[in-house]
Amino acid sequence: MTTAVFPGSFDPFTIGHRYIVERAAARFDQLVVTVVVNPNKHGLLGVDERIALIREDCADLPNVRVDRWTGLLVDYLTNEGIDTIVKGLRSGVDFDYEVPMAQMNRELADVETMFLLTDPKYAHVSSSLVKEVAKLGGDVKPFLAPHIYQRVTAILAGERQV
Repeated sequence: MTTAVFPGSFDPFTIGHRYIVERAAARFDQLVVTVVVNPNKHGLLGVDERIALIREDCADLPNVRVDRWTGLLVDYLTNEGIDTIVKGLRSGVDFDYEVPMAQMNRELADVETMFLLTDPKYAHVSSSLVKEVAKLGGDVKPFLAPHIYQRVTAILAGERQV
């Protein structure tokens, strides 16, 4: 059985992430969307909430599961017996950022990275930009699944009231 990991912070999980999940899930027997936890960062959404929202968003994809990991990603892959990472690329900037990590992962644990290009209509969508626009009151509904949009806007509405 072929398995790959699609890692990220997914804070929040966007339509661009979903696009890459669909493409990768069609190419592997199992895809593990792995929320990589950085204990030094406090996200908009808690890790457990991100996992629950991603599970709900990907419930129609039977070969996709969601997990979490704190630490070096290659250690997760080694522990799980997985040798492929999937990364989505929006532009050459992403490629320039991701290639050194892919090379390091190969050197550390003989892990390969498969790059999938996003649909050009999602090339401008990133979690960071979605959060920034939402925090400033902009409409991010087109970039998130409805249940994720509702949660993000509810959190930000609470923050604005403080």
